[in-house]
Formats: sequence, structure tokens, C-alpha cells
Amino acid sequence: MPDLFRKPVSTCLPAFLAAALLLPLVGSAPPVLAQEAAPAPPADPVLERLEAMNDTLRHRLDALAKSIDDNLWFERVGDVAVVEKVRIYGPPKWKEESDTAIGAGNPVKFYAYLFTPRGDFGGGKLPLLVFPHGGVHGDFDTYYVHVVRELMAQGYVVVAPEYRGSTGYGGEIYEAIDYGGREVEDALAARDWAVENHPRVDRNRVGMLGWSHGGLITLMSLFHHPEAYVVGFAGVPVSDLVQRMGYLDQDYRDLYEADYFLGQSTYENLAEYKRRSPVWNVDGLEDPLRVHGNVSDEDVNVIEVEHLIQALKAAGKDFESQIYDLPGGHSFDRLDTPEAWKVRREIYDFLARYLKPPRPDVQLGLNAAGRAAP
Repeated sequence: MPDLFRKPVSTCLPAFLAAALLLPLVGSAPPVLAQEAAPAPPADPVLERLEAMNDTLRHRLDALAKSIDDNLWFERVGDVAVVEKVRIYGPPKWKEESDTAIGAGNPVKFYAYLFTPRGDFGGGKLPLLVFPHGGVHGDFDTYYVHVVRELMAQGYVVVAPEYRGSTGYGGEIYEAIDYGGREVEDALAARDWAVENHPRVDRNRVGMLGWSHGGLITLMSLFHHPEAYVVGFAGVPVSDLVQRMGYLDQDYRDLYEADYFLGQSTYENLAEYKRRSPVWNVDGLEDPLRVHGNVSDEDVNVIEVEHLIQALKAAGKDFESQIYDLPGGHSFDRLDTPEAWKVRREIYDFLARYLKPPRPDVQLGLNAAGRAAP
């Protein structure tokens, strides 16, 4: 039998001839050029209600966790600090559901923690540090206890804004997220409130420090409001959202593409992601800045920090930076280890150069002054 009958027609003949031979086999129906998309199935009202109930439960659990953590703050730093939680406001939402609805355009109300050292330190004015938390939807929880205690021992007043998008305050604040946007103005509002209302704060000695997303807020604050701050430290900062969307998965990208936030991907709106990324805003830097990255960081890949450093150098900015290769990944300098204590010592020494706290040489570690009332 000839090979022609042993092999598929398409492997024996030119494509156009194979098509001509096969066409009669399909009958007289015209070729299908395109298929219409199948209509979307109707929304299931029961499923939608269950999803809404799940969101409500999640926010209630977050609020419960926040209430528990608030009590832990008093328990774990109350011996070295006066702990207060104030409610203030920042600018209106960046994105309103309706510009004509009741309340549209009103300032966004949020909480801020205020820590004041119990030590007298000679009765003089004290420097202020603005300390924004990390996480896309995070909060200032007792993860930071040891850092706050160390700052109290040195004589800093600390204000930590629970800016828009933070967890523990219900769905409205959660969905008001403005990552790299007006959350920066919330941090500024916390700074201004403390300067204007705290009797022990020296308005001429105000700095900022933060890690991860808090590092991004620190960078953007210094870039956009250099007149408000004397110095800033950004640890393992989220620096380039365009890069970040490329190496993280879709679950992470969904946080930004949510309808209540950007609602678009980097492909659809590159300019918006760049507007919210420090690496594209470095021209505004005027204040002293120190930046840290870590090679083993499993959250903010060191490539982001390296890109930031390159951009600052290209813009001719004066700053300090260090890329470490230490165990601990993303939290390498916030652990209770000798390596972390050493890095935090470098951070505190840098800040002290410009903010002049009354006790800059406090020891770190298990026997540190930060673990006892000053």
C-alpha cells in the first residue's frame, strides 16, 4: 500500500492541497471563522451573600486581633512609655465610589499610636520619629515592641500612623487603601499633629523610619515633603512596583488590581504604578537618607533596593546605603540576634547624627537599657 494511505493527509501533501481534500468531509457548512464568547452565567445571589458575610467576618476578626494587640502594647511597653492612641484625619479618599454621595470629599479619619518616654531626660524637648508600619494591608502591631522600647530608651517620641488601608478598622478603611499615594499624606498628618499638639516634641528635630512598605512611605515622604523631615531611614523598602508586579504572583497583584483600589494591572496603567514607586520619584530627595537591603530577602527582592540605589546615584543625590548578606531574610535587622542588634545600632547612630536624642548610646541586646525603664 502506498505511503499516502498510511499517513495523515496533512503530512503527505502541501497544506493548501490537504485543505482542499479535507473540505468535502465536513459537509456544506461554511468554515467557522470565530466563535462568540459564551454568555457569563448569572450571578448567584446566595454565593454573593456568603462572600460578603465572609468579608465582614474577616474584618471583625481583624478588629478583635487589633483590640487584643492594643492591650499588649500597654502591657509590653507601659513601663518605659506613656502609650496613647489618637484619632486624627488625612486628606479625602483618592477614589470615591460617587463624587456626589453624602460624605464624599470628607477627610479620611484614622488612628495613630503615640509613644512618649517616661524618662525625664532633663526636661527638655525631645526629637520625634514618624514610624509607619509595613504590609500592603498591615497594622502597627507588637511585632515592633523591641524597636519602640529601644527608641524610648534613647529619648524619642514616636508617632505610628494607622494610615488608610490598615487592617483592624473595618472594610471602609481597608478599602480606602492608597498605596504610595495619600497614605503618605496620612503620615504627614500624624507628624503635623504631634508637632502641633505634643508639648515635649521639638518641631525642628523630626525624622522618619520604616521597613518594607513603611520604607516606601518613608522614601515618598522625604521625596515629596522634604521640608517636614530632617532625616529618614528606609529598611528593605518596596522601591519599584513595576518590578515587584513582575516577580510576585497574581494573588499579590490582585491587592492592587482590586476594583476599590487601582482596578488595573501594570500592563493597563504603567504610569500609575510608576507614580507610586520611590524609584521614579528620587528627584525630590533633599534630606539625609540611609537605605538598607538584604541579599536573602524573600519579600522585597534585593533587585528593588539596588534599582533604588542606582536611581539615587543617577540623580546625583547624597545618601547612605548598605546591602547586607545576613540570615533572617526580610526581617534580618528586626530580630533579637547579635547580627540584628549590630545593624540597628548603625541605624540609630545614623538617625542620632541629625536628631540628637538625649541618650543616643543606649546598649542593645538582652541587657539593654531599652528593656528597663530609663
